[in-house]
Amino acid sequence: MPRLLDLYNKTIKKDLQKELGFKNVMQIPKLEKIVINMGLGEAVNDNKILKNAQEELSLISGQKSVLTRAKKSIATYKLRQGMPIGCKVTLRRDRMYEFLDRLVNVALPRVRDFRGLSAKSFDGKGNYSFGLKEQLVFPEISYDNINNIIGMDITIVTSSKTDSDCKLLLKKFNIPFRN
Repeated sequence: MPRLLDLYNKTIKKDLQKELGFKNVMQIPKLEKIVINMGLGEAVNDNKILKNAQEELSLISGQKSVLTRAKKSIATYKLRQGMPIGCKVTLRRDRMYEFLDRLVNVALPRVRDFRGLSAKSFDGKGNYSFGLKEQLVFPEISYDNINNIIGMDITIVTSSKTDSDCKLLLKKFNIPFRN
């Protein structure tokens, strides 16, 4: 059992129920999934970039990544409908908690000039999104094998209905927010 899942079941759940005043256990917010997305606009010209990004995302997440394809054709970007333009991974259950643990304790402290994540990146429905500028903050990626520095978007989807409940849940998981 992942360390964060054990922490959630033993302490975080009880704390949230007390603080939020929920009578029913099913009302307590929980993590549902984490989606990691790499958008690769330059992959239109070079297919090798896409293949490398897919391998790196699979290393970071511990799960095979899926190609994302263009929905529309855009002539100015030389983009046709159905062309591969990125990759993504959806993590659930144990892999989600393992990734969150590595993200909070290993990757985010390695970000240069890191002062915390923005507290304004909630979507109004209890989900939180943020971006990383480079994949090198993860220890699974070797600096010597990198051809391109690629950023990624990470979305944490929770079962909470409000942003304040979501923020409280994420703070319990030690996600560092700016003051």
